[in-house]
Amino acid sequence: MANGFGSLYIGASGLRNAQNALNTTANNMSNVDTVGYVRQQVRFAEMNYVKLRQPHANVNIQQSGLGVSIGDVVHARDIFLDELYRLETGRQEFYSVRYETADYVQDLMQEIDGEQFKQSIIDLWRAFDVLSTNPADSVTQNLVLEKSELLISRSQALYKNFQNYQANINEQIKEDVEKINEIGNRIYELNLQIQKVEAGHIETAMTLRDERDYLLDQLGAYGNIEVTEDVTGFAFVDFEGVRFVDEIKCFNIGLLEDFEDYGTGFYTPYWPHLSNMEQEQYVYVCKDDGKYDTETNTDVGGLVSKLMVRGYAYGRASDLADKESYDKIANRTVMKVEAQLDHLFSTIIKTMNDLFCPNKELDADITIPTEGGGSITIPAGTLVLDEENCPVGVDGELPPREIFVRSGCERYTKVTADDGKTYYIYNEEDPEDASTRYDIGNVHINEELDKQITLMPAYKNDGVFDKVDHDLGKKITAAWAKQGMKLSPYDAKPCTFEEFYERIVGELGVEGNISGDAANTLTGAVQYIDNRRLMVTGVSSDEELTKMIKYQSAYNAASRYITVISQMTELIVTGLI
Repeated sequence: MANGFGSLYIGASGLRNAQNALNTTANNMSNVDTVGYVRQQVRFAEMNYVKLRQPHANVNIQQSGLGVSIGDVVHARDIFLDELYRLETGRQEFYSVRYETADYVQDLMQEIDGEQFKQSIIDLWRAFDVLSTNPADSVTQNLVLEKSELLISRSQALYKNFQNYQANINEQIKEDVEKINEIGNRIYELNLQIQKVEAGHIETAMTLRDERDYLLDQLGAYGNIEVTEDVTGFAFVDFEGVRFVDEIKCFNIGLLEDFEDYGTGFYTPYWPHLSNMEQEQYVYVCKDDGKYDTETNTDVGGLVSKLMVRGYAYGRASDLADKESYDKIANRTVMKVEAQLDHLFSTIIKTMNDLFCPNKELDADITIPTEGGGSITIPAGTLVLDEENCPVGVDGELPPREIFVRSGCERYTKVTADDGKTYYIYNEEDPEDASTRYDIGNVHINEELDKQITLMPAYKNDGVFDKVDHDLGKKITAAWAKQGMKLSPYDAKPCTFEEFYERIVGELGVEGNISGDAANTLTGAVQYIDNRRLMVTGVSSDEELTKMIKYQSAYNAASRYITVISQMTELIVTGLI
């Protein structure tokens, strides 16, 4: 026992530290359901000792203690579990977005306005099948036009739904970027506050650290982050490999809106502090090349996933032209389906048009006189109307009327060669000019046929009036039965029009299943990691109640100890009088 009043110091320290431990435990109990709260654990340490005499090598150390103190209140976290949790949360969010997108797009593909879109293709095929038996039957011709109009309207409606969904994802991307910036700015503010509180190395800014760690957990769901903390308590944050929060500021992400390249208005996140806006040189936040894998951690974050599934433009049939073009959209779910739908639509209508208005290549160059005495040469191989094998309408005129018309381009240009022969030059599709393409949104039914159905090509062009072209019917049947469609340039098995649509839906189902399984697996992994984190950081009401009883008992014991010492001291003092 210490000399003098040292015993009272010991009792007072026990009383004081038991009370502080009770306060800490009560704080844990009150925050048992607080999101992001990390439990605080009291660690006791010895107070200073009073030396009774100088120790010697052959004599025990003679000293007395002055009680106990709180060495530290531990704010326990496992940085490795935190890092793993944020990584796997981001990966789980990545695959969840892909699954939800595939599932929603599949629903759009299978049903629109209460009826499967596939039925439009089947109805058109049946109409053409009936027409093939008698191409000159006006009733069947009207049915073909009706079903053709229905296919156009439903294709356009479905394509518009895809565009609307892209616009919805685009707005989500904008909101995500705004949230990321909000989180980053708050983390920077918390860094400064934590530095101020902990500058004296006396107090730990636990509440501020809890909030910062919770924000970092949220940030991890948007993209791949890395967090490093210096000795002052300042947390440096990298987002997608670029410094996002440092000691100077939070470098907010900007949004580049597309109106020139594709005219979509799609947002692309970029780093303003690394970009040269005057020269239009931008450093994008997400290195979105349409590819992802787990080894390189390019499959992390909801923002990355949304940019990928949305795509950078509206998908067109030309995106399936070759492997290089297809590789750019292979993982861009909505854009790829738009391209496949456009490919199916344009192939059907071009195939039917080519039957009613067949083309052939020029065997040799022809010369066309121009105004002013000049001339132009049309090279061999140029497509022109195949007059000998094309059917005509009841009026017998050339060129015959195509069923599906481009809004900004006639099918043929009539020219007269220098030998006096008339040619109908086919106006090819221009990849750079949307008005010349047989794309969804640029095609309508021939108005002349709509007004007078008998003008639909159905008769042989051999000078014999009203001689029905039954060969046309055979060609129609063969075209619908032909297996010439491929889902992608890598597809080794061609299919029919109807099978092509089924493959689109099937591919979406496979993509949805793969992403869904990955998301479910990662959900379990994230939960497992979080449970392990809670073993370190979580508050257990049973454990805290046990500690409260322990510290309450310690408080009572210290109080009793002081009472006894007080009575002893009083007895000694009064006994000396």
